[in-house]
Amino acid sequence: MLPYATAAEAAAALGRAMTAAEAAWFGYSAAVPDRWLYCHNVPILLVVYTLAPLPLALLELRSTGDANASSLIHKYKLQPRVRLSPAAFLRCYLDTARVLLLSVGPLSLVSYPVAEMVGIRTGLPLPSVGEMAAQLVVYLLVEDYLGYWMHRLLHTKWGYDKIHHVHHEFTAPMGYAAPYAHWAEVLILGVPAFAGPAIVPCHMTTFWLWFVLRHIEAIDTHSGFSFPLNPTKFIPFYGGAEHHDYHHRVGGQSQSNFSTIFTFCDYLYGTDKGYRYHKASLGKEMIE
Repeated sequence: MLPYATAAEAAAALGRAMTAAEAAWFGYSAAVPDRWLYCHNVPILLVVYTLAPLPLALLELRSTGDANASSLIHKYKLQPRVRLSPAAFLRCYLDTARVLLLSVGPLSLVSYPVAEMVGIRTGLPLPSVGEMAAQLVVYLLVEDYLGYWMHRLLHTKWGYDKIHHVHHEFTAPMGYAAPYAHWAEVLILGVPAFAGPAIVPCHMTTFWLWFVLRHIEAIDTHSGFSFPLNPTKFIPFYGGAEHHDYHHRVGGQSQSNFSTIFTFCDYLYGTDKGYRYHKASLGKEMIE
C-alpha cells in the first residue's frame, strides 16, 4: 500500500511528474495491501500456465485428423511417435493447477514477511528497464546454478522414488507438464527461484515479471517441440526443449542434463556426456 493519499502527493514525493507507468501503478496499488500485491503471483502463474502451452497443445490434439498439423508434429516434435490423448492433457492440467493452488497459494500467504524482510518493495519510483533487465539476468543465473543442484538431489534414489518420479511420468514432455510435480518438489524448486530476488531485491513488478519469465521458460523447455525460428535459440548457452527432452526421454535413470535454463553447469560438471553422445550418434545416422 503506497503512503500517498493522492497522485499529487506521490508526484510531490518523487519531485517530478509521474510517468504513465507510475500513474497506472499508483492507480492500481495505492489502496492494495502489500501482502495482496505479493500474492498476485498465484493468479498470474495460473493464467500463464493455462494460456502459454495452449497453442502447441491444440496443434498436437488436431494432428489426428488434420494433415497439416500432423506434418508439423512429425517435423518439429522431438518425440513424434508419442501422441497424448485429450484426457491426458486434461488430467495433467487439472492435477497441476490443484497442486499449484494448494502449495504455492498457502506459501505465498505465509512467506510475505520474508519478501518484506529481504526488501522487495512496492513503492515509487518504478524501476527502469535497465535495472529490471540487470536483475532478471542475475535471477536467471542464480536460479540456473541452484536449480541444477536441486535437480541432481532429486535424482538421488530417495529423492526420485519419493518425490521426483511424479514429474517424470511424462517421458515425452509437453508444456502443461512443466510444473506437473509432487507438491514437495514445487516447494523445493521455489527456493532457487526466490533466491535471486532475496540476494538482489527488486520492485514487486520485477518480481512478478521474473516468475512469469521463469514459468514461460519452463513451459518452453518442456514443450516437446524444437522450432528453427524459436527466438530462444539465439540466447547463448540456453538449453531449450531439445536439451531437456533428452532428460525426460531417459527417465528415472537419467544422470544427464540437469540444468534448468542454461547448459554450462552440465558442461562444467560433466553431466552432459550422455546427451553429447546421443547427439553425435544422431549426426552419424544422418550422414549414413
